[in-house]
Formats: sequence, C-alpha cells, structure tokens
Amino acid sequence: MTDHKPPQTAVSLQHDNLFASPLGKVPGFAFDQAVVDVFPDMIQRSVPGYQTIINLCGELAARFVQDDSNCYDLGCSLGASTLALRKQITQRGVKIVAVDNSAAMLERCATVLHEDTATTPVELVEADICDIEISNASLVVMNFTLQFIATEKRQALLEKIYAGLNPGGCLVISEKLLFEPESLNQLLSELHHQFKRAQGYSDLEISQKRDSLENVLIPETLETHIKRIRACGFNSASPWFQCFNFASLVAIK
Repeated sequence: MTDHKPPQTAVSLQHDNLFASPLGKVPGFAFDQAVVDVFPDMIQRSVPGYQTIINLCGELAARFVQDDSNCYDLGCSLGASTLALRKQITQRGVKIVAVDNSAAMLERCATVLHEDTATTPVELVEADICDIEISNASLVVMNFTLQFIATEKRQALLEKIYAGLNPGGCLVISEKLLFEPESLNQLLSELHHQFKRAQGYSDLEISQKRDSLENVLIPETLETHIKRIRACGFNSASPWFQCFNFASLVAIK
C-alpha cells in the first residue's frame, strides 16, 4: 500500500503513436511510463464503447452503492472508473479503493484525482489485485482488467470478490471477448480493426499492437465468464453492453 502524493501539474493528453514506426521484434505490452503518457488517447481510440461503459458504471454507483461501504476499482489505471463513481456517489460514509500494480499509472492517477472536485475519499493501492483483501464492498469494478490476469487465477479472484461483497452488491467486469465459431471471431476482430482505422490507426500500428498484446491479454468467451461468475454464487450475471468483441457484464450478489 503506497501513499501517493500528487504532483502539482496538469495531466497532459498525448497522442498514441507507440506503434507507428516499425519495431522489428515487438516487445510484450506493459503498463509503463510510455503507455501512461498516451493511455487516455490509446484506450478511447482502441476500445469501442469505452466511454459509455465508464459513464454507465457511474449510474450503477448511484443505484448500488450502500452507505458506510467500500467501492473497489480493480486495475484502476488512470482512474477513469473511479472518477465516474465519485461523480455519482451521494451515499454517506463511502470510500473508493483504487488498485493497480503499475506505479507509473498510480502516480498519474493521483494527479488526476487531485484535480477532481468530487469529495468521496479514494485510497490508492499499489498491489496485485489477486493479493488484496475485499471487504464490506457494495460495488466492485474491473474494467478491462481480468483479461490481463493469468487464467488459472481468475476463479479464485472472483470468489474473493464475491465473499467480500455485501448482499445486494454489484460486480462489473468489462472485457475483450473471444467468440465461437472462429468465423464469427474473425468477423468481430475485423470490425474492431476497422474501428481502429477510423480512429486514425494505421495497419502497421494495429498489427504491432496486436503482436504486443499476444500472450499478455488473454480473452475468453462470454459463456466462460458467465459460468465462472455463477459458480461463485452470484444471483445474476449478464452482459449489459457490447460493441463488436468488447462487452461489459454486471453481476448481483
């Protein structure tokens, strides 16, 4: 657990050109300082429906957050989900715990939160989300986080979240999905690539980013996600948003 003191500088919004030049051997994707510097631009131009999902998480906070409880933003990156929750939380005695294992992400996230005017307290925690305690939770958000967790650790993580959720609590999981048969998966992948071209990415950028994420981002089918969630004991689990091969699921305890 780290006490991050935000620097007194504005968060710069830089254009993502990390994969614009030929890289030869493409390195594995990492949430390092180079990614931090361009992350807002990268994720907006790479994930269709991203801002809609973030905004809707705020709506869920207004509905499901309970007085005197905790909210968790697991894999918080620069705090987009945390900001959306803060904007909508009016319940008393609530704390948001925002967790990420990237020190560079959390340092920039602290700056973002420092410039926000909402008053719900936020605790920034530098840790592997598989290692932290979940307790007295009314809302847990994992936006595009589980896909970076080793597949053999995902069930135990969800079971821990379920155990730490209060009755009536809500879990949000947003992910890139794998589809069957392969012909459908290929179609949705091609539509996603076309979306990225429309956002200004070149075919070289798309190809090198894909190579960088191979074996780092491991997608699963919607059916696999729902089966895993239900195995934990959730009363309901269903997609509530999908665009191409990206979806967000909501589960209620």
